[in-house]
Amino acid sequence: VWRRTTLAEYRKAETAWEIVLDIDKLADAEKENWVWKGAEILRPTHDRALLFLSRGGADAAVMREFDLNKKEFVAGGFTLPEAKSRVAWRHRDALYVGTDFGAGSLTNSGYPRVVKEWQRGTPLSAAKTIFAGKAEDVSVTASVVHDHGRVYEFISRGLTFFTSEVLLRRGDRWVNIDKPADARVETFKDQILIRLRSDWTVDGITHRAGSLLASEIESYMRGERKLAVLFEPSERRALSNTSATKNYLILNELDNVRSRTYTLNLDNGKWLRATLETPGLATVRVSGVDADESDDYFISVTDYLTPSSLWFGVVGTQEKEKLKSLPAFFSADGLAIRQYEAISKDGTRVPYFVVGKKEIELDGKNPTLLYGYGGFNVSLLPSYSGGVGAAWLERGGVYVVANIRGGGEFGPTWHYAARKENRQRAYDDFITVAEDLIARKFTSPDHLGIQGGSN
Repeated sequence: VWRRTTLAEYRKAETAWEIVLDIDKLADAEKENWVWKGAEILRPTHDRALLFLSRGGADAAVMREFDLNKKEFVAGGFTLPEAKSRVAWRHRDALYVGTDFGAGSLTNSGYPRVVKEWQRGTPLSAAKTIFAGKAEDVSVTASVVHDHGRVYEFISRGLTFFTSEVLLRRGDRWVNIDKPADARVETFKDQILIRLRSDWTVDGITHRAGSLLASEIESYMRGERKLAVLFEPSERRALSNTSATKNYLILNELDNVRSRTYTLNLDNGKWLRATLETPGLATVRVSGVDADESDDYFISVTDYLTPSSLWFGVVGTQEKEKLKSLPAFFSADGLAIRQYEAISKDGTRVPYFVVGKKEIELDGKNPTLLYGYGGFNVSLLPSYSGGVGAAWLERGGVYVVANIRGGGEFGPTWHYAARKENRQRAYDDFITVAEDLIARKFTSPDHLGIQGGSN
């Protein structure tokens, strides 16, 4: 079900929810196997949504316009047939649409190549083409960002999985944003934020891969390069993600795979940084509730032994209110989380977490399960698993998670370090962690199992 409630109601032990749409009932009524694929909400009114429903969980989805006040589909509203569509509200009566318009409208990857502007009350065939990429592109997508009363309209042309060309609408023109091909573009108020995946030299200054840079967007589009460094990575520190409140930009960072959260406030042209206190070995993510309305934020907290919980806070105060927590599925009594480092074949320090008994006997006989991944810039952070806890930890097993290269724990350089011709490094890291566990006498080859591996 798709449901909603107020913050005041959510604070109660027994929350009363309003069901907006029951997907199962809809599927039964329409004799379809509908699976929820997301919604695009109309801003700033928040009274309409574009719903995406797929048959059986397929990548392709059907799109329908939905009235959030009446809780029903809009008769004669915007609809699209099943396709790998990319859609954004331009305003209440117009959409940016990328879909299967027929022969030649998709990339070789099967995603939209053409973006059109579609006016309400007109057939899709009358939509006006505003941009077309190439068949060899991954995809072309239009997006509309509402940011502190400002509206930014973008087109992103995905050149490869990690590179793109981004254009900003200026009147009736689409202007290319000067940036490295693999850099990401975000906004905050009147600022353009550029997040680097590779080193970038500007006016003789080299900004490291993983940095977050900011500039006043109007001056930047004029060609000026007055860049403020909002985040600069180090060998063991990386930026995880960003969020925003009414007055603050929130940075969720990783310091040796431990969550750290900071706020930035732009005051008279200067960015002021402050710390948001968060737990040590837990995975913490802070996100603004409504950047147009308040400095409220939600904070989610979890680790290997603690069920996920949701907290509420206000930037500028250190008080936090625990709203909800998932139930515990196993007993964490007598268990502990430890972090170690192994030295890989080329001298690189590879961190890993060990979860097991507090008073563990280092005799090489502990049944140990080692998990690693190392791919697609995915960070393996502490998270709660009822299955691992009940089936393994409660029974005396040791659970180990290795943060090998190829992941995103230390930013883009950690990811790139084990790609293509350097892929062997991920396997070396994984083997090194196994050897380190044995050397520390947590386990032995006869008691060590491997899950996942270096994919």
